[in-house]
Parts: sequence; structure tokens; C-alpha cells
Amino acid sequence: MNEPWSKRHKADFKGCKYSLSNSFAEPLSHTELIKYTKDKDLLNLYNDHDLTYIPNGGSMDLRKDIARVVYDSKLSAENILVFPGGQVAIQNASLAFAAGCHSIVFTPGYQSTVESPGWASNSEGITIIERSPDNDWQIDPSELRAAIKANTKYMIINEPHNPGGIVMSKELQKEVIEICREHGIIILCDEVYRLLEHSPAQTRITAMANAYEKGISCVTMSKPWGGCGISVGWLACSDLSMIQKLVDIQYFGCACISRASEIQGRMVLAASDAILEDRRNIILKNKELLQNFIEEKYPQWFSWKRPNAGAITFVKFLGPWTSEELGDHLREASISIKPTYCFIENVTPSLEKYFRVGFGEAKFHLALEALDKVQLKLLELKSENGRSSYDDRPVL
Repeated sequence: MNEPWSKRHKADFKGCKYSLSNSFAEPLSHTELIKYTKDKDLLNLYNDHDLTYIPNGGSMDLRKDIARVVYDSKLSAENILVFPGGQVAIQNASLAFAAGCHSIVFTPGYQSTVESPGWASNSEGITIIERSPDNDWQIDPSELRAAIKANTKYMIINEPHNPGGIVMSKELQKEVIEICREHGIIILCDEVYRLLEHSPAQTRITAMANAYEKGISCVTMSKPWGGCGISVGWLACSDLSMIQKLVDIQYFGCACISRASEIQGRMVLAASDAILEDRRNIILKNKELLQNFIEEKYPQWFSWKRPNAGAITFVKFLGPWTSEELGDHLREASISIKPTYCFIENVTPSLEKYFRVGFGEAKFHLALEALDKVQLKLLELKSENGRSSYDDRPVL
């Protein structure tokens, strides 16, 4: 198991006043959640609940709410397995289904979605496919077909894509599923940004747990609803035998969360539509600010593939610095970004200038204003062999 890719980022950017790094929607406060909650029984339950262990995999009431709200009752409570966040859920899925087979993963991406199949016992290797901005960060079906081996039985994808901020089309999703169905490949889809599509009616795709009989959906409260501190995530799957395999793996790890978190999770789901609308409005407002910043004010310094889902995007710096070097400069202005090394083990030349920007928080404009004050447009960047000169510093 490798060191966390974000470990250096957390150390280097610790204490920065302005963050362009955060990937979640505007965080909920408990006070705000109370105001959203119209069901007095839920409030009473939160104020008067037992502190006994809850069932492994989550209490039935929370699982029923998840099935009803997120999966339109096309799944039942038995198809849902609750975890303390999405990270542990991804690990459990890989331990359950990547053992004894070859797996396919994609970069750039969240480290667990890339490396976790290798943590499974008797893993028979991983093929890593690099997504490209030239293809709008989309999966290339021809590359997928070429990567499949006789022993390929597990694949992890991330839709909407992190860090690209773009969701695959409905047609592409169908094609990917058909390819995997042909070869009996299980798909784990990290769907933490699903429900935060910028135009849901046009771009939302079916949850993988609903779309494919060997599909698993991974979701967490932190991204769409801003319930970061609730620490509730889950896996959903229509195949109960696959759920049982996950239950067996979960037994030896983080088997249950707190009852308080469960009830807060139920409160979020009860007000899901209102919370999502509010968070989406913040994201769309910030996206407009970022679009103006990149496309109108500083097109000579930045480019992007305009995102259509989630609260993140992968931005390319067009100057002579890599994103790591840009981050070093911006840190001096107390601005945090997430360079490419947070999303890929070995940074390739095609991706070295990219950094992720998170624009889900209400205070995002302050960080963008701080970046504007660096006056990148006025810099006279010097280049040595196409790389940076560390004698240059942003004008503050």
C-alpha cells in the first residue's frame, strides 16, 4: 500500500487562508439541518436515542430511506450497506471483488478508486487507463476493450468524474455496461457527485446499482448534501449474493456507525430536494465566477473542460510551471490548490500542468478573489527549457 497521494499536499498547504482545494458542497451545520427537518418525530428521535450498537451495515430505517430517496424505491433496504463514509466502502468492495482476478481502473482519480484493487488478496494485477482532456475526461470504449483480459472481473469507475467534473453520457454508460456484461465484469461506480449535476434533466445517468445487475454504487453524504461530518456512506447493489459478500468483508472492519449519524443522515434525506437545490445554486453561482475568471479574464493563463456535474474541475495552467510549481508559488499567497500529484502516482507530461479546483462552498469567491490579486496576467514568467524559473514570484 502506497503513501496517500494527498499526504504532501496536506502538509505543504496546511494553514493556508484560502482554499481552492475542497471538493464538497457547502457544508451543512446542525442548526441548518434542524431548520430543514419538518418531521418532528425525527427531531425527537435524535434528541432521545439509545447509544447501543446498531446493526452491522446500518439500521433498517436509514437503509429504507436511502433506497426510497436515492434509488426511487427500485432497490430495497436489503440492497443497501452503510459504512462510515465512502472511503471505507470503496476499500471493502475491492477486498470483496478484486481478489483472485485482474482489475481495470482509471486515472487521474481518487487514490482509492485507482489502488484499492491491488489491496485485495491474490490480486492478479491492475491495468490503469489514463483519461484524457482531449476526450473531455471520458472513458474510451476502445481502450477499455483493449485492457480486458480473460481474468478481468472487476472495474472501478468514477461518474461524475473526479477531478474532471464531467459525467459520462447515457449512451456511453450503456456501452460500458454492455462491454462489462459481455465479460462478466463487476463495476464499482464511485457516484459521490451524482445528484449534483448542473442540469440534472439533461445529464443525470442512472445509478450503476439500478443500471447493471453486476453494478455497485458508492455514495457518501459529504459531497452532494454537504453532510461531511455526518460520516455516512454506503454501497448499493441489486444482487443480494454480492451484498452478502460485502457483509462478510465488512464484519472485520468498520461494521457500524453511530446512531446519531444515522439519524442525521435520515434528516438529510428527508430534506434532500431542498438541500440539493440550495447546494446546486451555490455551485452554479461559483461556476459562473470561475468561468469568467478562466475564459474572460485569464484565458492566456488557464484552460479547462467546462464541468457539468459536481463541485470540482481540473484546470490547466498555461504558463511554464507545472501545477506542483504553481502550487508552491500560490502557497506564498496562502492559497491552496490540489496539484496533479494528488490524483496520479506517477505524473505524466500530459497531466503535469493540471490542478483541481473545488467550487462548492459559499465562500469560494474569497479564494478566487485572492487568486485574482496575485495578478497572474501581469507576471513576466521566465522559462528555462520550457520549465519554470523559481526566481519568479507572483505579484501580491
